[in-house]
Amino acid sequence: MIIGTGPGGEGTAMNLAKSNKKVAVIERQQAVGGGCVHWGTIPSKALRHSVSRYIEYKANPLFNITERPGRITFADILNHTSSVISKQSSLRSSFYERNRIDLFQGEASFVDKTTVNVQHQDGSFERLSAPIIVIATGSRPYRPKEIDFNHPRVFDSDTILSLKDDPQRILIYGAGVIGCEYASIFKGLGMKVDLVNTRDRLLAFMDDEISDALSYHFWNSGIFIRHNEEFDHVETKDDGIIMHMKSGKRVKADCLLFANGRTGNTDTLNLQAIGLKADGRGQLKVNESYQTEVDNVYAVGDVIGYPSLASAAFDQGRICADAIVQGECKEKLIIDIPAGIYTIPEMSSVGKTEQQLTAAKIPYEVGRAQFKHLARAQIAGTDVGSLKILFHSETKEVLGVHCFGERASEIVHIGQAIMEQKGSGNNVEYFVNTTFNYPTMAEAYRVAALNGLNRLV
Repeated sequence: MIIGTGPGGEGTAMNLAKSNKKVAVIERQQAVGGGCVHWGTIPSKALRHSVSRYIEYKANPLFNITERPGRITFADILNHTSSVISKQSSLRSSFYERNRIDLFQGEASFVDKTTVNVQHQDGSFERLSAPIIVIATGSRPYRPKEIDFNHPRVFDSDTILSLKDDPQRILIYGAGVIGCEYASIFKGLGMKVDLVNTRDRLLAFMDDEISDALSYHFWNSGIFIRHNEEFDHVETKDDGIIMHMKSGKRVKADCLLFANGRTGNTDTLNLQAIGLKADGRGQLKVNESYQTEVDNVYAVGDVIGYPSLASAAFDQGRICADAIVQGECKEKLIIDIPAGIYTIPEMSSVGKTEQQLTAAKIPYEVGRAQFKHLARAQIAGTDVGSLKILFHSETKEVLGVHCFGERASEIVHIGQAIMEQKGSGNNVEYFVNTTFNYPTMAEAYRVAALNGLNRLV
């Protein structure tokens, strides 16, 4: 029995069903897919795609010969997003039907370690039992008690999809992945954006040069970034909000998007009934087999914390199912999980950063390719950005790939594939000795490899 139908729950359920296990899933929403499909990954990326195409249209000289359309609104692009959400949910629902997985809709809570109560939307209850239970309930935006999220001008990353009016100025608190992505979206729609960062730089886990490129691009586009700031309180009014900072500053905006952290969805599971306790962020601790401290209860996805990625959650579910079926966990989540950040332009990376390699005293060289020199980027008008390959100075092993620019989240997988090769298969010279389609963005690897190899002493 699996609680939750997001990426982690789906990955677990499908693999167990393929292993001829009788599987039931419990979903509290009316449609399957979890936060990933309905409020998180899919909506934000669909919004981003629409805005990105709109920006390209406005910048393309080909369309200057005709009268431009009026400014599009957030509500306009939500139409496309709603269509994608519907298609994704319908598709994922068909997976459960095809694999004969029983779907129960309602709120799940533990009775004991093998029994769950399911409260349906009409108020009725149903009791289900299974020898193995997997918690895949995901996460939700963190909501500090000091902020009134019931106010019509205060949103989190879930409720922002219900934004009806088009604000002229939006304040985004939290400059993590979600905050930066939405800053790109709203700026692309022509709004004034204030981005409050509680740290000293944007996305500090990324390679410094890539992070700096995003900071410059934000600054150049007019996004106002405030680093090292924390809110003291938020004043809500009929016509907007005022955020009071601990530093004494005040920032006024038409609305607030609070995007600073997430909380695991464990508070309604009645975990105390099975002797399980979540941490302060609602997250559960698991071993390498995704088994909790209760031997027959497993957990996967955002509810266990890092890396909190939809892509990783699918794999966690698959590996968890194997551990359940085989009684042991032979597979492991890959070490070098690619990060894809869907700002405008995109950012992506896999492997070590320059800062990590320098701190570890690993001798490395850098190969760079600027997109503005690639024929495909010139044709498409997407010449902002670059690709960076980090490789060992002596063995030429590829240690990291970092990319900033359109299609970065796609391009990075070429480098990842080479990094996953063992021994001599992982060598930067591969990119020189292979033949890439021309013109393509992938050609950046050949340019970057030659650039780096020419720098070797």
